[in-house]
Amino acid sequence: MKIGVISATGKLGKMIFDEAVKNGDDVTAIIRDSKKAEQFDGKVIVKDIFDLEYEDLAPFDVIVDAFGTHGPSAMHLHTEVIEKLASILENKPNRLIVVGGAGSLYVDPEHRTQLFETDGFPEAFKPMAMAQSKALDLLRTYASVNWTFISPAADFRYDGKKTGNVLVAGEEFTLNSKKESQISYIDYAVALLEEAKAGRHLKERISFIEK
Repeated sequence: MKIGVISATGKLGKMIFDEAVKNGDDVTAIIRDSKKAEQFDGKVIVKDIFDLEYEDLAPFDVIVDAFGTHGPSAMHLHTEVIEKLASILENKPNRLIVVGGAGSLYVDPEHRTQLFETDGFPEAFKPMAMAQSKALDLLRTYASVNWTFISPAADFRYDGKKTGNVLVAGEEFTLNSKKESQISYIDYAVALLEEAKAGRHLKERISFIEK
């Protein structure tokens, strides 16, 4: 399987890239900063997301969009990145897997209220959660794109351990048997690559939590 990882210099993007290398996948890092190319043990494309064309992405069976930004003035980029990628992948066979956030998960079966709208949701994370929610809404409008949007658990741990025990849930905020919502970056990365190979959940948002 040929995989392209956009924003592979980020913490999660790099982890997904490295895990794909370990799996023996044909993986390429798609990055903006040429100075960071040397940190990748594999193929690299140095190009800004907004300069990408279909010819750049055509070789990949799966494109992983690991883009993320925390700057308050840059929240609009979440939807703009989705618009860019989805527009060039319309009516194409390639699959787009988007790394999402937990804040956009629904907390009711009617799907009227999202986690970021509930009492107690950290104010500091609301701008990003709202931006990612808008990005997901936009993605849903692209009926001819083979997309999957994957939200992590609420407690997304960079330094968490690799357990291999991941529950694949759906659109709704889910707790595990311990009444927790957590997952490590590495478990998320492994589960994402497994999802990429399985080819399930096209045109769906799913979520990962540690069992």
